[in-house]
Amino acid sequence: MKISSKGRYSLRMLADLAEHYDEGYVALRDVAERQEISKKYLEQLAALLSRFDILRASRGSQGGYMLAKPPEQYKLSQILQITEGGICPVACLEDEPNRCARSKRCKTLPLWKGLNAMIGTFLENTTLKDMVDGTMGEIRLKLIKPFEGPPEPAASAED
Repeated sequence: MKISSKGRYSLRMLADLAEHYDEGYVALRDVAERQEISKKYLEQLAALLSRFDILRASRGSQGGYMLAKPPEQYKLSQILQITEGGICPVACLEDEPNRCARSKRCKTLPLWKGLNAMIGTFLENTTLKDMVDGTMGEIRLKLIKPFEGPPEPAASAED
């Protein structure tokens, strides 16, 4: 599973607009400059997010974009569902019921289901405001032992 630039840049743009939520409409050129993302690409993302009522647009010299609702009302799962179409770690979990011919005997399916549930729960319980405030995951991640990275290779007998 890999989040595309569409999903990553949408989250960056929305985080920027959330940080400036009280200022009203924000010009995309300002967001583009702060986030180091092309204005043309942001225009495409803004059009997509506007169709789903995530953003409001205003034309004119004082125009720009702003969040349609306060940042705490947007779940990250909602945003990534729009930009990515889903975030399943493996293709066989994208359909309900599972259509994979191996699903009844697949030894790895429970692993993928568990991972999918954890990712989904995390994103469903994390808001745009949590992300901007830097509080996302603090409480949720305390419930599980944090990942400390891959194990170091075993020392060879020659060492």
